[in-house]
Amino acid sequence: MATENSNRHLTLEERRIIRTGIENGSEKTAIAKTIGKDNSTIGKEIRLHRILKVKCDMPLECKNYRKCAFDRQCTLDCPDYDPFTCKRRDRSPGACNGCGNYSRCRFNKFSYEPEAAQNEYRETLVDSRSGANLTTMEAKAITDVVAPLLKQGQSPYQIIKDHPELGICEKTLYNYIENRVLNVLSDISSISLRRTVSRKIPKRNSESYKKRDPRKYLEGRQYKDYLEYLDQHPNAYVVQMDTVYNDESNGPFIQTFKLMQSRLTFAVFHEHKTTESMTNGLNLLEAVLGKELFNKHVEVLLTDRGTEFSDPDALESREDNTTRTRVFYCDPMCSNQKGSLENKHIELRYICPKHVDLRALGLTGQDKLNLVLSHLNSSPSEKLAGKSPLEYAEFMFPDLVAKFNEFQIVQIPKDDIILRPYLLKS
Repeated sequence: MATENSNRHLTLEERRIIRTGIENGSEKTAIAKTIGKDNSTIGKEIRLHRILKVKCDMPLECKNYRKCAFDRQCTLDCPDYDPFTCKRRDRSPGACNGCGNYSRCRFNKFSYEPEAAQNEYRETLVDSRSGANLTTMEAKAITDVVAPLLKQGQSPYQIIKDHPELGICEKTLYNYIENRVLNVLSDISSISLRRTVSRKIPKRNSESYKKRDPRKYLEGRQYKDYLEYLDQHPNAYVVQMDTVYNDESNGPFIQTFKLMQSRLTFAVFHEHKTTESMTNGLNLLEAVLGKELFNKHVEVLLTDRGTEFSDPDALESREDNTTRTRVFYCDPMCSNQKGSLENKHIELRYICPKHVDLRALGLTGQDKLNLVLSHLNSSPSEKLAGKSPLEYAEFMFPDLVAKFNEFQIVQIPKDDIILRPYLLKS
């Protein structure tokens, strides 16, 4: 199928091809090639729209249920509990359509139905473009604050400035007023404004208050969930993750990691910015550290909501379906929630400045990126009392530094540290 199809939304016919592929036991890669899509697109489509057809009648899915000595009263702390996994259901293709063991299987069974998936997709598409992203109670709370102040002659800017608890920006308030979102609950209208922005106002349903649900993969992984997790696990080792690039269409892309406890920065060179490449980047970090050190130092991953990080299941799980980390996402437009990594990006930009061709500059592969990381991690930090991250980690986590050294991220003598673009020419 034509490659130009790769950026188009899935059609009903393509969804039917996906179901046929699942019934035939095809890998997601084969299905993706058939309809001209990326592997991650097929994986997300099946995972988001598959339906739980049959629920396991046991409390937990345990592969030892046949010889259970506890009358199948499953609990997580049962000595015989061994989580059931199914490569076909849980990995690829990701659903149970056409499975030869379907009638005999005692565990959860998921089915992918193209018509239901298409309807759910259409509902989501329409819902994301209609109504105000508010509940009626939230709209009333905003109205109670805004209405009297507008009547006193205050501008939306003044109101937003003096009432940050509203949680909206000036432009949003203008939109709510001009689209008559608040007029339903009060006599607020554009006539209430001292100055109306001069732009065409789109026609919208002013009485539609729909607090849109976050994307499914964000459920239980939002920043508030991250804070709750840290409250329950105050000694958890956290890693902040992001992507740095200059040319979104041509790369290269640098996947960055800041290991908060050790202060070390790690990065992976990528040719493409996809969910699969980001998962491979995390796989590389695990390969460098080894499973034991990875489990200790990468207990929690905090990242932003970039589409390249939209497959948390792949990031959290190994090929054998064991959990290796927990992924959480910052709130939208809140890069300060992973400010330590953002500050490290400032240093990275000394060597890889914006608005230049990074390949022409000399950043051509992982070996060059390791050179950059060596100089960054060797640079003294005021917060570390003049020590570099590598010196600090050498004292606190020598086994971790040894792994970095094996990967050619090494301490640079202080007088030889270069934080300028010409470093990549060496």
